[in-house]
This record gives sequence, structure tokens and C-alpha cells, in this order.
Amino acid sequence: MASEPRGENTLAFVEIPNLTSSFAGEPQDVTGARLAAEGYLRGLARTAPPVAAEYWDDILLVVTELAANAVQYAPGPFVLHMRRTFDGVHVTLHDTSTTPPAPRPFDPRRGGGGIGWHLVHTLCDQVSVVTGDHGKDVHAFLPW
Repeated sequence: MASEPRGENTLAFVEIPNLTSSFAGEPQDVTGARLAAEGYLRGLARTAPPVAAEYWDDILLVVTELAANAVQYAPGPFVLHMRRTFDGVHVTLHDTSTTPPAPRPFDPRRGGGGIGWHLVHTLCDQVSVVTGDHGKDVHAFLPW
């Protein structure tokens, strides 16, 4: 019976570093989080390219929405953490608010936001929120 070669080029043997970036929670940090995520994805794509090109943009959009929500609704700093999973990318954003995000009504004719949390749930395979005494972690699992 033939077996597949197992060398240093298989994903199981390639070290894919995680990303952890801290931000003060200022409006410009939304861009900073997106740029940090883009750098992480560039490194990941060298070893394990995305299955579909749109996955790259979906991850960046989710990071941008989570960071924007942290800046708008949580006082103070936030931390972005990204890691590779078996079939995707796990994004965690920790902020200082203990209040879980909640969907708001969205009406494109009126403006005023309300679409971000809906987008996060639409683009992600799974979303969960873990609250604690010092804030919350929003976990988003996306395909890659």
C-alpha cells in the first residue's frame, strides 16, 4: 500500500504563528487592526492560501467591524488575536465592555448603522461572545 510522503512541506509541519496586537481604542486603531490582520493573512497565504479569494476580504471585513464596534461601544483598549484553525481562521477581539453585542435594526434608507453585527454573523461559520469581569471576547470563526 502506497502512502503519501510526509515532509517539511505539509501543513502539519509548518509553523504558522498567531497574531496578537494591542490597540489603545482610538478611531485610527480600526485601520491599525485591519492592517495587522492583513499582514497576518499575507504570511498565512504564503504557507496555506485561501480556498476562495473572497475569504481574505471577509476576514478583513469582520476584523474591521469588530474593531469599529470596540472603539464605538467599549471604553479603552482592545486586543486582536488571530490564529489558524484546521479549516479556517479564528479571530478573537477582546475589549473592556462587559455588554455583549446585540443586533440593531438596519434600514439602508435611513442610515445610522446597524449592519455590522449582521455582517459578522453572515460571514462567519460561528460567532460567540464570552463575557467576564474585565470585558468580553468576541470569537469569530471564518473559512480560509
